[in-house]
Amino acid sequence: MGTEGARALLERAGRLTLQTGNLLNWGCLRKKCPATPGEEVRDCVQKTLTEWSSKISQDQNQETLEVLECTVAQAIEKINPEERDELKVSAKLFIVGSNSSSIRDAVDLACSALGVAQLDSVIIVPPPVEDGANLSLEYLQPYWKELENLVQNKKIVAIGTSDLDKTLLEQLYLWAQVKPSSNQVNLASCCVMPPDLTAFAKECDIQLLTHNDPKELLCEASFQEVLQESIQNVKANEWIPLWLLRYSVIVKSRGIIKSKGYIIQAKRNAS
Repeated sequence: MGTEGARALLERAGRLTLQTGNLLNWGCLRKKCPATPGEEVRDCVQKTLTEWSSKISQDQNQETLEVLECTVAQAIEKINPEERDELKVSAKLFIVGSNSSSIRDAVDLACSALGVAQLDSVIIVPPPVEDGANLSLEYLQPYWKELENLVQNKKIVAIGTSDLDKTLLEQLYLWAQVKPSSNQVNLASCCVMPPDLTAFAKECDIQLLTHNDPKELLCEASFQEVLQESIQNVKANEWIPLWLLRYSVIVKSRGIIKSKGYIIQAKRNAS
């Protein structure tokens, strides 16, 4: 049935949830090291879509599902409850074509995929601001409030930010009820941590981390392009990515990655 069946399912669904499972179980990705985080995401989405579509049977093709689950069964790996205390489960959440209300969905799906009750840390990346506008506390607030709710409901232990300068990090710290525990800094934009940011972070016990993610890890055009390449004749331009969550599971005592994967949700805007 293959891509024809996948195309038929996509034409009837309203949402698509794509889960890569543990990338360390994917032999093909381990051999080849993607050059950038953006290339890795595209690679994973394409391979997941291709593998999923090849397994669709005639029976499934007749179904109409509002939310389509696109996964590679053999890559899905839940955490053994007996090992949970030895592991740190972290996530970075990129909001693409949605608003703060999707944060809860993303965290719930990540917990469910990994078989855990809570995530140890979540770093939030709101949608890029419009050209010419600067990121402001006002823009961040609805996203941060949603994260605070999840901390209070014990779904997340610690929450962090990405690419905030000293001024904005300080504004957020003073306003927030649940303080940021970390702030990621992109070393492409500054080879050395700004001294004012370092001093403030030290004073307020905020961990400064480095990253090499682009501002948009998976934009709308890029997602549609991968969809088109993976499933022939699909109406890719109807699909808009809402958010992307990248998770990693690390063995605390040894600092090694046990599991890493992506969860992406997209919606269809039928004309």
